[in-house]
Amino acid sequence: MKNEDSLQEEVEAAEAIRQQMFPDAGALFLAGSIIRGEGNEHSDLDIVVVYEHLSAAYRSSFKFARWPVEVFVHDPSTLAYFFAENDRKRGVPSLATMISEGLELPGRTKLSTSCKKMANTVLAQGPEPWDQTDTDASRYAITNLVDDIRQPRSYTELIAIGAELHRTLATHVFRTRGMWSASGKMIPRQLERVMPEIAIIWQDCFTTLYKAGDSDNLISMVEELLEPDGGFLFEGYTQYAPASWRSNGDA
Repeated sequence: MKNEDSLQEEVEAAEAIRQQMFPDAGALFLAGSIIRGEGNEHSDLDIVVVYEHLSAAYRSSFKFARWPVEVFVHDPSTLAYFFAENDRKRGVPSLATMISEGLELPGRTKLSTSCKKMANTVLAQGPEPWDQTDTDASRYAITNLVDDIRQPRSYTELIAIGAELHRTLATHVFRTRGMWSASGKMIPRQLERVMPEIAIIWQDCFTTLYKAGDSDNLISMVEELLEPDGGFLFEGYTQYAPASWRSNGDA
């Protein structure tokens, strides 16, 4: 995590945004890859703005000076809703992490302190646990992807299947172990943080798939990762739709 002194330009930009666009907000958090020291020239400013009360939460993207900016605007009750219904259910703590790691501007306030406490509580709770239905649905999806990757019709299909397997398998590995998951570019970073021994094998297997089109090592890794949960799943798998999923109109 970078300190405030090394973020002078970013802090000045975020403070100018606060003064010009959100002067009545009770708290503002500068967050994202830039304050973690992982940003580059194409990174945007991620900012969470919190009011005492809003009619509705929203997000907005815009350019400010040279910066692309994404703002997420909330009040405490919408934060609580998004923490429960988005971060914990999806298993990816995007909003909670931004507030927990975020730099408070122009400084700490009573509202910013309470928001950080709420976010840290959510992060400590972890995601909603998966039940057997969730685990089996994930095993089934991964099994189908592995079957597709064994003999793809083309290299472009192999890449598409591999990308979907990368996401789906990562979600399974994290969630079945009660861990927070990740998405996109954050998947390898999360693996390196919490499962470094798997991260090395993971990188080698997917690199071999993408560079050489060889899926053998990847399939072996998937088989080992699924083994504690019962392995591949296809034959006998049944999934019922909710009884309410029907139209009452005429066909």
